[in-house]
Amino acid sequence: MQDRLAVTDRLAYGVGMGVDFGKQTVLVTGASAGIGAEFARRLAARGSSLVLVARRKDRLEELAGRLRVAHGVTVHVVAADLAQPGIGQRLAEEVAGFGVTAVINNAGFANFGAFHEEEPERLRQEVAVDVNAVVEISRAFIEQLRANGHGFLVNVASMAAYQATPWSSVYGATKAFVVSFTEGLWVESRGTGLRVMVLSPGATRTEFFEVAGGEEMAGGSRMQTPGEVVATAIRALDRRVTPVGVISGRANRVMAFAGRHFASRAMGARVIGRMVRRS
Repeated sequence: MQDRLAVTDRLAYGVGMGVDFGKQTVLVTGASAGIGAEFARRLAARGSSLVLVARRKDRLEELAGRLRVAHGVTVHVVAADLAQPGIGQRLAEEVAGFGVTAVINNAGFANFGAFHEEEPERLRQEVAVDVNAVVEISRAFIEQLRANGHGFLVNVASMAAYQATPWSSVYGATKAFVVSFTEGLWVESRGTGLRVMVLSPGATRTEFFEVAGGEEMAGGSRMQTPGEVVATAIRALDRRVTPVGVISGRANRVMAFAGRHFASRAMGARVIGRMVRRS
């Protein structure tokens, strides 16, 4: 009898089947554009309530209005600067009444240029958003997510995580951190009903490269669309067992595999450096 109840509990809380998106309230950071906005659109279409977080409140309000009309879902908007210390706790307090069951840590940006020429404050902000905010937000919400037992935590990394990235060295290092951090949480969360996954896009056609300082950073790679990237994540969450991580795009998966198994780290760094080097 207890075994049958245990099975029923696992099914009720999403273990052994895909995510029931209609039962989720998903907090998405970096939701004003690009991959974050696409996550919001796809999740709303699947019936999820949303908490959209970014600095640009006007863009969030515009997106939220469209999603409410198109899909009849509840959408909350929170304007926040994720580079500020203590952002995780402040965000958790601000959305305490919204019943968040899932989190997508999508916000991030890169600096593209020689490290010795970068502004120290800009580098601090990069680490704050790409690393500190991911850790703080994950910590602020993970107990709540585990208690709910049927949601997910997705951290967005990058193909830059799988080898050194000259001329954006800090960015590559932050994304390597996100991969390792999320893999650890994946193990710690097994058996809780909380699905943990890291999503690694390659070059994607968004505002990312404008902020970073140029499309040279893509190294001539074919750019995916935000829709292709988010579809990869949704397919993984639809699976019976959520993988620890997914890389978006067949070519990107091949490159990551080759970089890990057929080239030294020094060789990989030199290859990437030649691909993206600025004149």
